[in-house]
Amino acid sequence: MSANVVEALLADRAYHIEFNGHLTNHAKHAVVALAGLGAAPEQVRAYYENYARLTTYGYGLEPARTSDLVVTRETWRDFLGRRRGFSALCAFFDAEAQRLGLDGVVAIYGPELLTGWIGAFTHATIHLGWALDAGGRWMAIEGLAYMVFTHVPAHAERAAPDPAAAADASPHDSLLRIARTWHADPSVAQQVQAALADTASPAARAIHPELARSGLQYRIARSAAQGHPLIYGLAPWASRPPQAEDWEALFEAVTLLYLAFPGDFVLLHLITALHAVETIAARLAPTEALAAYQGYWVGALGVAFGEKLIPKPEKLEALAKALQGRDDLESPERAADWRATIDRAVLEEEEHNPKLAYVLQKLWRRSGGRTLYRVAAAQFTKTPLLPPSFEQPADDEA
Repeated sequence: MSANVVEALLADRAYHIEFNGHLTNHAKHAVVALAGLGAAPEQVRAYYENYARLTTYGYGLEPARTSDLVVTRETWRDFLGRRRGFSALCAFFDAEAQRLGLDGVVAIYGPELLTGWIGAFTHATIHLGWALDAGGRWMAIEGLAYMVFTHVPAHAERAAPDPAAAADASPHDSLLRIARTWHADPSVAQQVQAALADTASPAARAIHPELARSGLQYRIARSAAQGHPLIYGLAPWASRPPQAEDWEALFEAVTLLYLAFPGDFVLLHLITALHAVETIAARLAPTEALAAYQGYWVGALGVAFGEKLIPKPEKLEALAKALQGRDDLESPERAADWRATIDRAVLEEEEHNPKLAYVLQKLWRRSGGRTLYRVAAAQFTKTPLLPPSFEQPADDEA
């Protein structure tokens, strides 16, 4: 019964992928997370229906839209980041999946789509990766289309090995080195903030007008376009096709970053999006998986730089030391801790919280009980207030 409910909800085509402009329809993400946490089928369905009526932003979902555009294998790149033709993009990828199989489509289009994984504040990537995780075919089609629709380059092509990073043995070491430089040299943050304040240059005007209405998505796109040498310097750990332990090391660094700003809405997305990127990369060739791995790192740093979410190095070091232990996977006490976190998550109207708990519980299990993930899973976030720019009409197309 649970599988039937989840399958039906993930296949639902009643609603547009966004609402009130560029706000992402998260309903199917919540379905995957709630089902993964063991919520009853009636709870999952009720959440989906309630979210459709009224999201935590105070708006309901919008009906699906139909575009009269046509997308082909020769023209699909013309739609990258243009925010138009969503239903036409879905039709294109649906036909491609019938021709090649879903994994074949991901293998062919995934590498190029992942170059823009930060688009839609990472939600397009989440939509695809979480669909693949859950086996939701139509949700995956939507995710592919949405990654084209909202593509924002992370500019990982600028990355290269850096002698300054040669001693970094892990993503945590690299994050620590970057944090030391950020806090020792105010010019780093000043360069990024100067770029964010610029709205007149060709680079600024190249960003879709709807993202300027967002604030957050504009800052992410502008930060990624501007970049900084610290973002692009690759350490040896980022120079080989990633294995399971390499993805886990990346999760460790991003989770420590989240715990340095516990409950931060932006950084939470780096955790849930990393789960998506890893899931997509598992369907790619080794060299393309490496590009996805590097691209995630570059994009995540671009997001953190744009939002000035670089913790003090001593805090990062203290967190890593305090949370280096492992739990007993069979401990009744740890089971009770998880039960409390999951019970809270299932009750949450803010769907990012069950998503956080779902991903971090998976990590806790596969890492052999890393305390870090159990602690972070309980650090819930709040729905942010929308800026006054949302009083302006959306720059929107079908």
